[in-house]
Formats: sequence, structure tokens, C-alpha cells
Amino acid sequence: MQQPPLELHVISAREVRELLPYGECVAAVEQAMRGVSAGNVLMPLRQHMPLPSGDGRLAWMPGYLGEPECFGIKLLSLFPGNPKVGLSSHVGLYVLYESAHGRPVAIMEASALTAIRTAAASVVATQALARADSRTLAVLGTGEEARSHIDAFQAVRPFERVIVWGRNPDAARECAEYALGAGCVHVEVASSVAAAAAAADVICTVTGSPRAILLGRDVRKGTHLCLVGASIPNAREVDDDLVALARYFVDYRGSALAQAGELLDAIKAGRVTEAHILGEIGDVLSGTVPGRSADDDVTVYKSLGVAAQDLVSALVVYRHALERGVGTAAEL
Repeated sequence: MQQPPLELHVISAREVRELLPYGECVAAVEQAMRGVSAGNVLMPLRQHMPLPSGDGRLAWMPGYLGEPECFGIKLLSLFPGNPKVGLSSHVGLYVLYESAHGRPVAIMEASALTAIRTAAASVVATQALARADSRTLAVLGTGEEARSHIDAFQAVRPFERVIVWGRNPDAARECAEYALGAGCVHVEVASSVAAAAAAADVICTVTGSPRAILLGRDVRKGTHLCLVGASIPNAREVDDDLVALARYFVDYRGSALAQAGELLDAIKAGRVTEAHILGEIGDVLSGTVPGRSADDDVTVYKSLGVAAQDLVSALVVYRHALERGVGTAAEL
């Protein structure tokens, strides 16, 4: 029997932002991470191809999720210098396929999708691991992910106080102004990473630094940290001391052991072993692994980003696009 012509939906960055509200993305990512730890996924490790000129790379992340059943692939170019000219460092596309016949049903802009789902994953981990009485959030970094984290927490888990730090004072002030515009009530710019950490209950590191900016000695007991910015083996945002003292959780064990730079460095230095990973965040969410055991625990969620998060987020975007008639339809 001949199948009807396939309608492919092309969805812009602006439309992705409209169709993927943070509250819905947080719920979808939480479900996805439970599925990851239950083994209901296929997720080959993210691959990179260095480009001959400059420091650009081409990256791809394929994945399959069993519930809801879907598969897709993210194709990105990674150009670290892009923010200097007002562009995202991660530029590309996400292609979503239907599972019955393997036909592509949507192509959507990937940097907006990535920013929203990454921040949503930090909210999921914070809800699972931070102290219930956490009132102050510190955001280390001033780029796209800093702003998406501010938006995500303000939408789903608001803090009484938000502290922003960045290497560039002007960029830090602009990020603080953004936080005020997003509805954060009390926003400050920290003079240093140590000053931000000294006041924070929750810290999100979202920098492009290849070297540790946050030290174990600067983190208070009881703090929860989402380590987001470093996603390759030769980059890290925190030192060995912080890795060693923390209860350390990951999004996906396989990718952490291959790509989590601060963990790999601490293992090489003999400070920890692979057993330092207490579990995946999906294990904590399902109750099979305990998360925080005491108010004084320092907890870490290492976020590398996994294909399942992209998949469920893209599925939310696609379903809303169909419901609302959003996007440009093209016949294949």
C-alpha cells in the first residue's frame, strides 16, 4: 500500500522557544532520565570531528528512546568564538523521526532546543539533590546557558536571591539585568567566584573555561552544584578537591566516564575512582540510589547532556507545532 506524502515540519529557533515551555520541558526531561537509568534507551556517545581551520568542530548525537518511542539525531557545529559576534557557540539542527517507518517528521533549530533542555535538566537535578530550604542560586557564566538557567529556575523553582559572576564585568552586569527582567527579585553581581560560592545554596557552572574556576575550599557544606559548561575530556570547571568531597551524580555513566573532564582528571590524580559516581540522576529519581543523605552533604550533578533529553524535548516541540499549526511544512 502506498503511503501518503510525508509532511516535514521546519521549526525555527523562535518557534522552538515558544513551543517548549520550561515547566513542560522539566517534566519531559525527568521522565527521560528515568528511562535512561532503566535502560530504555540507545545512546551512542557524542562524536566530534575537528575542522581543519580554527577551533571549530562538527558534532552529532543520535539516540533512541523506548517510551515514548522515538529516535533522532542532533547535528551541531561548535564554534567557541561565536558569542563574541553575537552567535551561539552551538549552531545546528535536530532531526526527529517517527518510529513506525523511520521517516523524518521535523527539523528544528538545535541551539535553542539544547539551551532549554540543558537548563531543564539542571532544574530536575536540583529538585532531586538540593536542600529543600535552598534560597540562593549562583550562576557562574554569562552566556546563553546562563540565561536559560535563570529562566528555567525562575519558571519552575524560583530562588529568593540570584548571584551572577562572569569574567567580563560588563557581561555579568548585563546577565544580572536579564535576571531582573526575568522576574528574579534580588539579583547581585559577585566580585569573584569565591564570593559567589560563599553565599550560594545552589551553584550552576555554565562557563566555557577549560580550567577549574571553582575550588573545593570555596564551597560551603550543604551546597548543591550543577556542572554544565565543560563537556569534553580536556575541559573542567572545578578542581580535584571539589570532585573528591562531593556526592557525585551524573546524567549518564557511560558518557561521564568518557567525557567528564574534572572526574577523569581526579581519577588520573588518584583522588577518586570510577566508583565515585554514586549513580545517575535517573537512579535518584526512581529511588534506587539515595541522593542527599544529610544537610551538610555537598552534592554534584555532572551534566554532559544526553540524546534522550533532546528527543523528549523535540517531541514536545513537534506535538505543539502540530496542535498550533506552527512551523513551515514541506513535502518530502
